[in-house]
Amino acid sequence: MPRFFVDTPLAAPGEIALPPGAARHVQVLRLQPGDALTLFDGSGPEWQAEVTAMGRSEVRVNLIAAEQPQRELARAVSLAVVMPANDRMDFLIEKATELGAAMLQPLVSERSVLRLAGERADKKRAHWQGVAIAAAEQSGRTVPMRVEPAMPLATWLSALPAPSADEWRGLLSPRAAQPLQAFGQRRALFLSGPEGGLSDAEEDAARSRGFAPVTLGPRILRADTAPLAVLSWLALG
Repeated sequence: MPRFFVDTPLAAPGEIALPPGAARHVQVLRLQPGDALTLFDGSGPEWQAEVTAMGRSEVRVNLIAAEQPQRELARAVSLAVVMPANDRMDFLIEKATELGAAMLQPLVSERSVLRLAGERADKKRAHWQGVAIAAAEQSGRTVPMRVEPAMPLATWLSALPAPSADEWRGLLSPRAAQPLQAFGQRRALFLSGPEGGLSDAEEDAARSRGFAPVTLGPRILRADTAPLAVLSWLALG
């Protein structure tokens, strides 16, 4: 059944006009009155719906019933990732959404290849949020991963509050000796560096904000592989 994100609140059963983005998807698929579809607005529920009218400028659907599927991870997992270059960030965002991450914070570090600022950064963030929404539509998630504005690592760390009792923080480091192990906290924040890793000074700054350095094994993982390996480990329990 076709499944679409709607960037307007879905509050109660009844007929509504779809916003332009979702309407275009329905038109592209050439759905007709009577066809079933699923809609979600990112707040948690998803709605079973039916197309009631198709037009060039408007698509109307009838919201029939809301459901509360349980497809999120058992704990809220956030990623802070120094942005990899080329199209690897798109891949990372898509797969992190599929694997259940709640938030992704793009970062710029001393060894970054991809550096964004101003209008280019805003456009990239909008694009990446679109990638996350498309991945949520495909994977069945009802809450798309949130992509935050890109920031320098040092600025982000300095503004980060001290960890609460229910949050665990991990620094993915090829120089760490302690392997990643099970933890009991209900929230987790993982910091992952660029190709070549973070500098010694950056790792020291991360540790001062409560990040515990951990290793994912003897092999050196690419910048876009390491956070996905952690998410896979957590998703499988």
